[in-house]
Amino acid sequence: MSTLLVRNAAVLLSMDEDRREIADGAVLVRDGVVAQVGTTVELEAVLRAAGELPARTIDASGTVVMPGLVNCHHHLYQTLTRSIGTSRGLSLFDWLKTLYMVWGQMDAEAVHVSAKLGLAELLLSGATTVADHLYLFPGGARLDDEIAAARELGVRFHPTRGSMSLGESQGGLPPDAVCDTEPNILADSQRVIERFHDAGRHSMLRIGLAPCSPFSVTPELMKLSAELARSYPLVNLHTHLAETIDENRFCLERFGMRPIEYMESLGWLGDDVWFAHMVHPDEPEIHKLSCSRTGVCHCPSSNMILASGIAPVRRMVDAGVKVALGVDGSASNDGNHMLGEARQAMLLQRVGWPGFESRADRFSAREALELATLGGARVLRRDDIGHLSPGMAADLVAFRVDDLAHAGGLGDPVASLVTCSPARAWLSVIAGKVVVDEGQLVGVELAPLVERHNRIARRLLEKAGRA
Repeated sequence: MSTLLVRNAAVLLSMDEDRREIADGAVLVRDGVVAQVGTTVELEAVLRAAGELPARTIDASGTVVMPGLVNCHHHLYQTLTRSIGTSRGLSLFDWLKTLYMVWGQMDAEAVHVSAKLGLAELLLSGATTVADHLYLFPGGARLDDEIAAARELGVRFHPTRGSMSLGESQGGLPPDAVCDTEPNILADSQRVIERFHDAGRHSMLRIGLAPCSPFSVTPELMKLSAELARSYPLVNLHTHLAETIDENRFCLERFGMRPIEYMESLGWLGDDVWFAHMVHPDEPEIHKLSCSRTGVCHCPSSNMILASGIAPVRRMVDAGVKVALGVDGSASNDGNHMLGEARQAMLLQRVGWPGFESRADRFSAREALELATLGGARVLRRDDIGHLSPGMAADLVAFRVDDLAHAGGLGDPVASLVTCSPARAWLSVIAGKVVVDEGQLVGVELAPLVERHNRIARRLLEKAGRA
């Protein structure tokens, strides 16, 4: 039996049912599962009584230990095209049109390397579970390529097999060249589910289906994707929705319905569905999301950089909507920092949104951390991650609070994780395995990975005539 003891944490933020915050906290892990949580004195007494010596003990003095962060929306391949379009201040539709043909130059190597780099950056930001949305497959690329990257790094992964079938010639937004036929999409969707999906408790890999958006797939593909997903256990459904005013207008003009009403007509509301962004719902739509248990992934930095608006997260949380956090694509952020995203979420809700005044008490640091942990677990339909309790997957992270950036913040070290400058993870454990140790990725040489990634990025730009 493999055991790990993480002890002496300044505070252990459990996120359990009682939201316990344990001073001088400790976590005992056995075979990839949390065995016990408590004070260091309590857990060391348990080990002495059992005559047990942990295989490894980590002194977490000067840190806050907490559940691993859950990133519920991403496009890992977009690490290859950071700052293109966003540097010019383009809105969503213009930004997409600028980048579609660059992304169309990718191949399997580009998808694999970009995923590995993006996941490495996420691990160092405190993420331990990542949901990704890959919706175009040029040059022989497959979902398999980013799954391989996740396995190499030891990330708990929820890749979604995305798709685009509604090209410009049919009134959609993307060029026909980056779209695929619906029979091919459905056949490959079934292939990846049957090859990779693991619905078991503590699963490291679950597949979702994710037609890209109302303006890039047909209603028929949305319906057939839902039918396919629901024929397997715990295969979730995902898409972008209500991200911009332009999208609302597109849905009204093409379907005669607002985005959420359109999704409802397709059978796309329910506990197995989550939408990225949800910037522009009205009150009846928020109620509909809550009653149907449909999830939402808030992506504050992306919504800011593309000027999409401020999602009414305070309203949604108060209405009982399941809300998670995502960094979104690295080309619409342009980073991969989950703790930083929690900070942005808190700040944006304090700023407010049209019709609601700014208020500093609107959203707390702990609420932001809850979105990034429990919120993500609920949206992904996971009852085995998101908090530190016996029987849960041993996914935990530690951030230093005894450093320069947190000096003076010891009156509330938990809040300082969000109110102070976002920290790099000092420790990350996934399924009981240490993947970040003293701020460094275990077994990963970053310099050659970055060099290879940049070489591929340059090649894409040259092939697309944008170098």
